[in-house]
Amino acid sequence: MKARTLAILLIAITAVAIAAVVGRRMASSREAHVDPDRSVYPVRGIDVSAHNGSIDFNKVAADSIDFVYIKASEGATWRDAMFEQNYQAASDAGLHVGVYHFFRFDVEGWRQSVNILRAIDGLTPDLPVAIDVEEWGNPGEFTTEAIIANLRSLIELLRQNGREPIIYTNKNGYYRFIRGRFDDVALWICSFTTPPVSDQQRWSIWQHSHRGKINGIKGPVDLCTYNTPHRGTFDTWLASSPAIARVHV
Repeated sequence: MKARTLAILLIAITAVAIAAVVGRRMASSREAHVDPDRSVYPVRGIDVSAHNGSIDFNKVAADSIDFVYIKASEGATWRDAMFEQNYQAASDAGLHVGVYHFFRFDVEGWRQSVNILRAIDGLTPDLPVAIDVEEWGNPGEFTTEAIIANLRSLIELLRQNGREPIIYTNKNGYYRFIRGRFDDVALWICSFTTPPVSDQQRWSIWQHSHRGKINGIKGPVDLCTYNTPHRGTFDTWLASSPAIARVHV
């Protein structure tokens, strides 16, 4: 009888533990979203890649979206299959367009700079070229110092070719790689807290959701906004950005 009672107790404890894990995962999924006050942050943006499938950018623009970042490249050789199509369609729809490159920890910075510069050769994006720096999707055996060295090389070569960068990262990446090291580079922060980071003057773009719903896009999409309260108007930022310099590699 005692054995049966003990078995039932163990089953109950296991069920509670499983429910707690599932609950935390569900809560984590729900937390990948925050709604900024639109009276404070009126500018709306998205970022997309081939993973978002075919996009009707005219419907996107009509859904009060102001800007879009489009994935162009990754590492030393990889190019997004939808980049050229997405870039042209977004431009034709009248959206402010930016491009982004996924930064690989295991590839030299100079090689990555060649890839992104060739991918956008002859294009005139409205926004600074974004470098996506995050631990997710990258190998874990590289030191912080080695990663920073390659990132610095990439940024320097972009600037030498007339392309001013902005760094995209999450909070972990910001505190590990960026803060105190790349303070002269604009910041695009992914965060699901308000405010996104304690230093409200530091960031220019805030990715505040991974589960937005926008007309013209099937499935969830990343939502972003611009730091209007602390960086001035979006139009002023666009006008002051040297992002439109042409390059030929």
